[in-house]
Amino acid sequence: MLELPVWFEVGSLIVLTLILIGDLLLVLKRPHVPSMKESTLWVVFYVALALIFAGMMFWLGDAEHGGQFLAGWLTEYSLSIDNLFVFVIIMARFSVPRKLQQEVLMVGIIIALVLRGIFILLGASLIENFSWIFYIFGAWLVWTAIQQVRGDHEDEDSETFIVRLLRKRVRITDEYDGVKLRTTIDGKRFFTPMLIVFVAIGTTDLLFALDSIPAIFGITQSAFIVFTANVFALMGLRQLYFLLGGLLERLEYLKYGIAFILAFIGVKLVLHAMHVNELPFINGGEHIEWAPEISTWMSLGVILAAMAVATVASLVKARVDARRRGHKLMDEVPHFTDDSEHSGR
Repeated sequence: MLELPVWFEVGSLIVLTLILIGDLLLVLKRPHVPSMKESTLWVVFYVALALIFAGMMFWLGDAEHGGQFLAGWLTEYSLSIDNLFVFVIIMARFSVPRKLQQEVLMVGIIIALVLRGIFILLGASLIENFSWIFYIFGAWLVWTAIQQVRGDHEDEDSETFIVRLLRKRVRITDEYDGVKLRTTIDGKRFFTPMLIVFVAIGTTDLLFALDSIPAIFGITQSAFIVFTANVFALMGLRQLYFLLGGLLERLEYLKYGIAFILAFIGVKLVLHAMHVNELPFINGGEHIEWAPEISTWMSLGVILAAMAVATVASLVKARVDARRRGHKLMDEVPHFTDDSEHSGR
């Protein structure tokens, strides 16, 4: 595989950083609930930007670079959408006002980027020094896939230990004061519920980083591709949250599609670990030549197929269920851009 030009890698990181800073400043200067049209335009813009970036990788690198980026971006995008499910639960559980949700989501995305950046550096270092780490990554992803199928996003006992500890040890008000973490009431300083929201989102991001980074390292070992795929997957996530609105909760089978992708990549990692095996207690420390290497393009096809089947099946079921109740699907789905309060399934 050809090396990408250094100027392209450095330039890409600079441009992506500027875009993220611009997005952050836009949220801070003009906090609002984006309309359906605005959200759609932003999501289309970020998706188009990712496809243009992939095209440049095809042009400056080769088909393998472009394919790895596309497969990695789609994997991280699907996991990021899964992350949105949890954001919805957190927003509802802590009654975050809609006008503050943009700022909260932006903070969540920044935390996710920082955590994933740290995990990428750690993962790249481990892979470079210990080829057997692929066995662990693979087993972890297969176990995560099983938990994904068995788990429920709406588990009422899913508050983290840190959040429960904060509730017991820290004086927290019942009301929000914008996005401030601390406020003054009758001359006394209190933390606002925003502290718990940020902690809940941060710990959620940490858990998702533990899944997403091993998953993408199953597609590419290029730290540059891993990082840029994560950035492009997270950019536009805030607008996607408002675009999908209540429809997000109707994608009932999405978790199965994501679980299938994680299990597939987990198996791919184990097969790769067998192919480059150096552990003395497995095959005498020799490579296992019969272990097949799954190509990037096969991975891309599996990821696309899994997400398409899960999404279409979810929408068909949601439409059938709505019809049974004598409604159209879109008439039942509340949007965050509507005046009506967000309701559950």
